[in-house]
Amino acid sequence: MPHTPPPETPAVRRRAVLAAAATAAAAPALAGLASTPASAAPRGKRPRALPGGGDLGPNVLVFDPLTPDIQARLDTVFRQQESAQFGTGRYALLFKPGTYHGLNAQLGFYTSIAGLGLSPDDTTINGDVTVDAGWFGGNATQNFWRSAENLALVPVSGTNRWAVAQAAPFRRMHIRGGLNLAPSGYGWASGGYIADSRVEGEIGPYSQQQWYTRDSAIGSWLNGVWNMVFSGVEGAPAQSFPNPPYTTLDTTPVSREKPFLYVDGGGYRVFLPAKRTNARGVTWGNGTPRGSSLPLSRFYVARPGVSAATLNQALAQGLNLLLTPGIYHLDRPIQVNRADTVVLGLGYATLIPDNGVTALKVADVDGVRLAGLLVDAGPVNSPTLLEVGPPGAWRDHSANPTTVQDVFVRIGGAGAGRATTSMVINNRHTIVDHTWVWRADHGEGVGWETNRADYGVVVNGHDVLATGLFVEHFNKYDVQWNGQRGRTIFFQNEKAYDAPNQAAVQNGSVKGYAAYKVGAGVTTHEGWGLGSYCYYNVDPTIVQHHGFAAPNVPGVKFHDLLVVSLGGQGQYEHVINDLGAPTSGTSTVPSTVVSYP
Repeated sequence: MPHTPPPETPAVRRRAVLAAAATAAAAPALAGLASTPASAAPRGKRPRALPGGGDLGPNVLVFDPLTPDIQARLDTVFRQQESAQFGTGRYALLFKPGTYHGLNAQLGFYTSIAGLGLSPDDTTINGDVTVDAGWFGGNATQNFWRSAENLALVPVSGTNRWAVAQAAPFRRMHIRGGLNLAPSGYGWASGGYIADSRVEGEIGPYSQQQWYTRDSAIGSWLNGVWNMVFSGVEGAPAQSFPNPPYTTLDTTPVSREKPFLYVDGGGYRVFLPAKRTNARGVTWGNGTPRGSSLPLSRFYVARPGVSAATLNQALAQGLNLLLTPGIYHLDRPIQVNRADTVVLGLGYATLIPDNGVTALKVADVDGVRLAGLLVDAGPVNSPTLLEVGPPGAWRDHSANPTTVQDVFVRIGGAGAGRATTSMVINNRHTIVDHTWVWRADHGEGVGWETNRADYGVVVNGHDVLATGLFVEHFNKYDVQWNGQRGRTIFFQNEKAYDAPNQAAVQNGSVKGYAAYKVGAGVTTHEGWGLGSYCYYNVDPTIVQHHGFAAPNVPGVKFHDLLVVSLGGQGQYEHVINDLGAPTSGTSTVPSTVVSYP
């Protein structure tokens, strides 16, 4: 196979074509997952205290090197999940420390695989963890919602295949070989995210349109299509945007890795990595990583079917939350009021707010960690789906920020869903580390007004950092940033495909809403490696004045911006404000701005 991507790799049919194939094999709901919610206590009496710890449930499959028929069990899960893009199945595949031989763990939708050691090298698979796109005709642009964490791999062929799109993190992995990010046949691909990982060989993105790699170590990087961003990566290619399209920062300003489950002396614990400043390379390369840990007894281990009231009772008791795989309907918000609370989901645990409530709210407190969750909008409009901090939050959290990691939001696709704003960040110093906030463009319950969602991410808090920000298809602004001193490293966006006409996206005198707008009152802001794409397939005559909008002041700076018209379906007149050339007719060629202002 050639070592260069095809000459044109636009996603002109991604997510809009063959949508029926994406849902044809949706898996049925699994019986036996629900647990009975705690009943309401009689008036005037305290509810019975909830226990910490407990069993992880039937959809967490735990293996050790002596477990029989591991491959058969992996294959069974994959057959169910391979094409179940909007199904209800949720799985976590967990491997205890040791060495495993001859495995190929193929991952379908809503499937997470992870090692249970304190270091990736504690759990070695002589084999592969594979994502490919045979289910979708070799097109990997819909390979969402799956993850790999905390494993060492020795790939059979020398190279592991990880052909993913959005919401598919690759964290804390050690690949003793190479990594191929494209599907078999080098078809379209649109990902992706790597963090805290070591890949000893070459990473070949091939047809991948964009990618973000953070705080890792790699042998080499093969090529780039539109937007490849690196921060804190040993072995990263040199800064060269736009040709090749590499944006490279020596370090990541602030990072704190995602919490993870591990075993210690036979019992489960959750490790909480320490914050790093000016981070570079992996956290686990020199013995025990820095951080602290909590026993599972400090967590309420939730099963699908539990009520929001019970989850809030557990939080009020001082417990953290471990949400086992499945779907959780909420009739009120999960309210995180205590500093240093951990809310960790396994296997894409999914929160659905009913009757227009907000799924989860965080108070103006230090050190909350939200990780591994999918928030799926309900059919009644929610003003917001996730609120990190109340309006007007003001406290300084620089020493111990809130982290939002692998928390994904979806409006429509699995069914009718509506939300005015998906994610609101009000708390200062919050780190949003890898999110995909998606107004669905295919699946069930999809249409310009059917799954109406005006705003994707709104940042009101000061000093917020986003590392790996994917936000797509919102009716108005995909990102609106009002806080001071905000920073974004890597942004990927597609404007809403389904706008019916120019009038539907007219923003006063401006043609279209910017993908990423910095508020008029902001005096300090900085971004690196940001891209916006349009594909107005309902009305290809629609024009976007620009992909990015920002005040023209010295403290607001952008590096390495691009806009792309996919196959000429709609056009951009500029890149940012009035700067940058228009996109080029039907040619899927980026228009770029290297530095703003």
